[in-house]
Amino acid sequence: MTAPCLARLASRAVIAVSGPDWRSFLQGLLTQDVATLAVGELRFAGLLTPQGKLLYDLFVAGTQDGALLDVAAAHREAILTRLSMYRLRAKVELVASDRPVIAVFGGATSGEGLYADPRLPALGARAYDDRATNADEDVYEAHRLALGVPGPTDWGSEATYPIEANFDLLAGIDFKKGCFVGQETTSRMKRRGTIKNRMLPITFDGPPPPFGAEVLAGELRAGEVLSGRDGQAMALLRLDRIDGAALTVEGRPVRVERPDWVA
Repeated sequence: MTAPCLARLASRAVIAVSGPDWRSFLQGLLTQDVATLAVGELRFAGLLTPQGKLLYDLFVAGTQDGALLDVAAAHREAILTRLSMYRLRAKVELVASDRPVIAVFGGATSGEGLYADPRLPALGARAYDDRATNADEDVYEAHRLALGVPGPTDWGSEATYPIEANFDLLAGIDFKKGCFVGQETTSRMKRRGTIKNRMLPITFDGPPPPFGAEVLAGELRAGEVLSGRDGQAMALLRLDRIDGAALTVEGRPVRVERPDWVA
């Protein structure tokens, strides 16, 4: 059995959530169901604006005394502030934790202290304890991009609807759980069944185009480039303009590589 890569994700940080009301508190805020979250289980979710735009992504890890929120380190304080704003009289405690976030991927990814990544089996698992690492975050980011999975750099904050960032395809939204912040817009987009834009990987020769560079189908705008590396990037694309089209970015040909998990 192949030994996995373990990479500490310095871009992620942890918030510990506890108290008798922690489940009901998070349940009313997040796009994912936490009422049925089990100890040792990990769920992917978003915290949205009331208008349905994606504010922050997060993972919710079930623990014996509550949950751990795995969030973007750059936004942890802002997330704590926003959650505290919603807390009101709920009996819930929110504390910044010094636990590390470790991605385990590319081999055997089950075992004690490992939380299976709910987005795709190929993404492996995550751990929130001190353990030896043998890879850096850049190796993990290359692995994620190779699978066609977008990340926080791609969706930013208050710039994208979660469905455009494929949260509905990556187990990031539970449409049956009931109300959450931004639920009305999110449910309406799903109910209509016609998603106009999605994040998809593109390939090309050479270095990545700059973030925000326009993707053209002939002379028509078909989207924009997001994060990337040599040979591959994510792009937010208009689905009605990419099938069978010759796409270019700054005069260079690019190709859409639609992952098999994208419907």
